Amino acid sequence: MSQVQRMSRLMVKTLRDDPADAETLSHKLLVRAGYVRRTSAGIWSWLPLGKKVLDNISRVVREEMDAIGAQEVLLPALLPREPYEASGRWEEYGDLLFRLKDRKGADYLLGPTHEEIFTQVVKDQCTSYKDLPVMLYQIQTKYRDEARPRSGVLRGREFQMKDSYSFDTTDEGLAESYALHRAAYQKIFARIGLDFRIVSAVSGAMGGSASEEFLAPAAAGEDTFVDCPACDYAANTEAVTFTAPAAEPVEHGPVEELDTPDTPTIETLAAHLGVPASATLKNLLVKVDGEITAVGVPGDREVDLGKLGEHLAPAVVELVTAEDFVDRPELVRGYVGPQGLKIRYIADPRVAAGTAWVTGANKPDTHARNVVAGRDFEVDQYLDVVVVEEGDPCPSCGSGLKLDRAIEIGHIFQLGRKYADTFQLDVLGQQGKPVRVTMGSYGIGVSRAVAALAEQSADAKGLCWPREIAPADVHVVAAGKALQTELALDVSEQLSAAGLRVLVDERPGVSPGVKFTDAELIGVPYILVAGRRSAEGVVELKDRRTGEREELTVAEAIARLTA
Repeated sequence: MSQVQRMSRLMVKTLRDDPADAETLSHKLLVRAGYVRRTSAGIWSWLPLGKKVLDNISRVVREEMDAIGAQEVLLPALLPREPYEASGRWEEYGDLLFRLKDRKGADYLLGPTHEEIFTQVVKDQCTSYKDLPVMLYQIQTKYRDEARPRSGVLRGREFQMKDSYSFDTTDEGLAESYALHRAAYQKIFARIGLDFRIVSAVSGAMGGSASEEFLAPAAAGEDTFVDCPACDYAANTEAVTFTAPAAEPVEHGPVEELDTPDTPTIETLAAHLGVPASATLKNLLVKVDGEITAVGVPGDREVDLGKLGEHLAPAVVELVTAEDFVDRPELVRGYVGPQGLKIRYIADPRVAAGTAWVTGANKPDTHARNVVAGRDFEVDQYLDVVVVEEGDPCPSCGSGLKLDRAIEIGHIFQLGRKYADTFQLDVLGQQGKPVRVTMGSYGIGVSRAVAALAEQSADAKGLCWPREIAPADVHVVAAGKALQTELALDVSEQLSAAGLRVLVDERPGVSPGVKFTDAELIGVPYILVAGRRSAEGVVELKDRRTGEREELTVAEAIARLTA
């Protein structure tokens, strides 16, 4: 039998005003409705209502993971340095890692993700091909030392995550495990009521090959993704690729130097010469593992440093500073051109061989015209590194792409043998010889999903949870008088006996208006009011999402809610 939760005994304090530091809708409403409270920057306490929602999402995740044959474990969050040093991620994660020492001076970290430790567990437990395939998962607190934790539980330094890992002896087996997880994720997000997109992605610090993100479109999203209205293509902007068409053979004149005083930017240069920015070549100087490198893109486009970093990982990419120009007279700030440069030159595919540009002449206050790629300079490496813009051609069909904001709620990777190689994860194969295991890694942001749902489903009055994950099925409100309170409690018990989760507001001394406002703010799917017709045994049932109301007898209301 379900339990009736009385508001008079529930630890919940609702707020009429938004928190002063809240920027996103989910941050405002989860605090105002009494679901979470801030403990410190990026660290949140989950209060009773919030814990119920968190647990309900975890329940759905467990049910769908169990359904594909995954087994739940629980690994430590406090982890030794050595496995992460072996994989290279002790350094790669940089400042994102929470690092600490024990009393003996040994190094530890708080786990941001657990590929290394799961690999070691399976190496210890599985020795034969007969032990595989195996899929393991956990729901656990993770830690990342975000530089600017913000948006409430959307970007915290401590968060709840489901991470799972598959172990197979063949690439075909990995593909099957990946497909099982992909289908399970679709069921999970559909069940909890999220609108989501599956998009192509990059693997980043996780490593591996195939990678897809599950994104929840929302104005508060920190991820930008593209989708094509003409086909089913969708991708994270960092995964979008562009293939430049072959340049038509054109006879270009010789390089011509131009006197261009006080034109160190593309905008001033284009205005001075009366040419479009797209006719100019922008050359951004960066440092790649400390080595100065030039990156060339059309002047009307920006370099996506995140994309560049993903292409060059694990190398560290950073912008040059004024100090980097000291003792480098060949690098003229604001007037750099690729011709004659003695440093590595990376270019976007749009800077194709045979294309001509206006660009820096490597002299102060001077630019050059008719600088032709492949004739006057060579490109060491072509990488798609521009910021994707609305209308860019779809890599699949060529139609114009659309840009949208979204919250990342899940990510799946075919890791391959990266971690198996690091830790020499082998099993004895069917032929009696060692076989190197191949892995997949799959994550769901459980606490982040709470915020994503709030962003997508809330309205002007408050939260509006899907029934599967709401803290209760119905919120019963006693309008105030003794008879109404008696009926509200009686109906609540009957609903509970019928298997529903019930939250009843029977608080004495609280006005009906405050109770109604709290009910809408808290966001349970149905609000049942014992009001003016209580003496007749008639109640009002309101659908929180649609706002539709109807008066029903108690029996009719119970039948409607349990149908």
